[in-house]
Amino acid sequence: MDAIAQTDLAGLRADVATYLEKTGVRFGGGSGWPFTVDPVPRILGAAEWATLAAGLEQRVRALDAFVRDAYGPRRSVEAGIVTDEQIEETEGYEPLLRGVWPEPATALGVSGLDIIRDADGTLLVLEDNLRTPSGLAYAVAARRAVVGALAARGIDAPAVRDMPAESVALLAAALRQAAPAGVDDPHAVVLTDGPSSVAHYEHAWLAAQLGVPLVTLADLERTRFGRLRRRDAEGHPHDIDVVYRRTDSDLIHAADGAMTPVAAALLEPWLDGRLGLVNGFGTGVGDDKLTHAHVEDLVRLFLGEEPLLRSVPTLELGEPDALGQVLDDPRAFVVKARHGEGGKGVTVCRDADDATLSALLDDVRADPGEYVAQLVVPLSTHPTVVDDGVLEPRHVDLRPFVFFTPDGPRAAPGALTRVALRRGSLVVNSSQQGGAKDTWVLA
Repeated sequence: MDAIAQTDLAGLRADVATYLEKTGVRFGGGSGWPFTVDPVPRILGAAEWATLAAGLEQRVRALDAFVRDAYGPRRSVEAGIVTDEQIEETEGYEPLLRGVWPEPATALGVSGLDIIRDADGTLLVLEDNLRTPSGLAYAVAARRAVVGALAARGIDAPAVRDMPAESVALLAAALRQAAPAGVDDPHAVVLTDGPSSVAHYEHAWLAAQLGVPLVTLADLERTRFGRLRRRDAEGHPHDIDVVYRRTDSDLIHAADGAMTPVAAALLEPWLDGRLGLVNGFGTGVGDDKLTHAHVEDLVRLFLGEEPLLRSVPTLELGEPDALGQVLDDPRAFVVKARHGEGGKGVTVCRDADDATLSALLDDVRADPGEYVAQLVVPLSTHPTVVDDGVLEPRHVDLRPFVFFTPDGPRAAPGALTRVALRRGSLVVNSSQQGGAKDTWVLA
């Protein structure tokens, strides 16, 4: 901080932005919006990171067990943790998979959890993201931009873990873990919707780092033996063993009941054990915001361990007592639609105007089971360069990534710190004017 305080902060921020612009790091391609990175890195000590990583890995192991249980014996229902109705009303639940989940496939190849630090300094899980969590490539871009800009001004980073290299190695291990039985060196691809995807930069970067093709559904075909195949630029066929699915659609059926194109291509070979998926269909049952309220109990049930990492307490508004608490004092809560993502469907009631709050409460009263609530947590802040080139506190959270490898879940040594760039805001999502910081884990 002493070294940073003695430099031109506005110039430092401009250097970071210039690097990102020149290297094409943005959301949504040329017509999208820039990836904004603050030049002041967030630093986590080795001991604190080790504690957090152990909690993340434990949590993902339990969530993976829960997803497979939801489509299988439902021990979680028998134990009274959740109900059949709660599982089956989840937006990400896929009835077609009940009783046919491909064994021994893990559910969660890549998970991204949202972590906050409360007023006591405790790290808590705000949300679990288990479908197609994004941000890894952006975390790496932030590292290169910030470290490069600091080094150009004679400010050297301390000894930190090599998050970029370790993350790619862990992702490659997750793809091997997802491979069908007996396949030790799988032919993998990254599946994207194409340049129109908001995170297409990330998809292309991931494929390049893994040394695998980036494909769209149009590049895939099915063989008469039920395998999935692609053809290279010379027209030579290659049977595919693993698909890292980064398409926007993760559902088997569309709203009209028709099978989605991505399911039409991938579902049958996956269920038949001829194809590995990262992540599998139906994993959304595990990141429903109502499921989040029970993850600590799921750790106890499936692992026989006490949770190392706590959740932000979540109220099920379908319960009359919980609903009454929120209606009595709504501005003390953050109300979330069970199925929202990317910050959508989230209302920080203390910041809402009267009309917005009134409309929200009407919706909650009409269908309380579709909402959860969390007490407003005073997110920690971090020094951030603002428009006039000085440091001010801005609220932050942490998006670490956990990869399910042959050795079990492993957390990459670093994360994307997301920052609310507007003064006083608690919304860190990039789609809602949030930015990012590089996160250093000390070696």
